[in-house]
Amino acid sequence: MARSAAIHDRVVEAILDVTADLLAAGGEPPSMADIAAAAGVGRATLYRHFPTREQLLQALSTAARDATAARLAEADLDAVPVPEAIARVARVVAAGGSKYAALISRFGALDSAGDAEQQIGTLLRALLQRGIDDGTFRGDLSVTELLFLLGQLLQAAARMTAEHVAGVEKAAALIASVFLHGTERRHDATADDRATDGDGAAAREASTS
Repeated sequence: MARSAAIHDRVVEAILDVTADLLAAGGEPPSMADIAAAAGVGRATLYRHFPTREQLLQALSTAARDATAARLAEADLDAVPVPEAIARVARVVAAGGSKYAALISRFGALDSAGDAEQQIGTLLRALLQRGIDDGTFRGDLSVTELLFLLGQLLQAAARMTAEHVAGVEKAAALIASVFLHGTERRHDATADDRATDGDGAAAREASTS
């Protein structure tokens, strides 16, 4: 029984990995026949494990979500400065490769879709808000804007490793550097820049009051 369960788990993992790779590559969504061929299993085997394409995609999103949530929790983001926390998030996602790219592709944003995806989004929103509050990020950017930018870059990191464009460390360092450089508050900002930041913060405060 144990051997049978182990074989089952390996087949399921292989199917999910192949599906993630196909989704991360972009283009038309893969058919069940495409997935079976890429996984090296018969269509009957594929349908035995996943009776519908929707069940297969849901299983993939669950696997990606659970792995990402667990690794982000282990990253202890609250214990380090915001730039290092962003770097840790990038490493988690880059290490996830095609599965994370598929998760983003399927749901379109880090905090849309189901409860678990919203939990990941909430964690990242808290990190980005901390960066706004402590002056890491520019004052004219909202959490929503920062999250959108970060999400796009994280998808790029995942695809870079999935498609072997770069290794995990290089992809993560590149994405973190690009994000932080483009969003950080400049210490040598001009008076006009500081005024603009102040106006943006005031407008956001007014909109939430």
